[in-house]
Amino acid sequence: MIGVLLIALGGALGSVLRFGVITLTYKFFDINFPWGTIFANLIGCLIIGIIWAVLDTFDEPKHLKLFLITGLLGGFTTFSSFALENFNMFRAGEIKLVAANILISNIAGILLVFVGYYLVKQAIQLLK
Repeated sequence: MIGVLLIALGGALGSVLRFGVITLTYKFFDINFPWGTIFANLIGCLIIGIIWAVLDTFDEPKHLKLFLITGLLGGFTTFSSFALENFNMFRAGEIKLVAANILISNIAGILLVFVGYYLVKQAIQLLK
């Protein structure tokens, strides 16, 4: 139960931090391009790499991983988890799996955004 609470607390904090990064970014950059999201994703990738190196080197408690990676970075950006999974497959020599994961996640993900959007638009038109 403590693990769930740590994930929830980390997730809440990560979400607030993401909101802060995005809000701050849009004060300095063009709002017609998703700089805030890009910065949040890239910052999250840097932080997950740092945390993973520490956790990989030292015997840290499981609860720390739950709070920092699953909670904090999960709330801040799930892209960092995607990047870490690819990094770990790359380190294991699974280059084809890395390529497949990147292609499937990006192409299918973007395609499914279109599918979801247009399915709902069609349903709304049918209900009118």
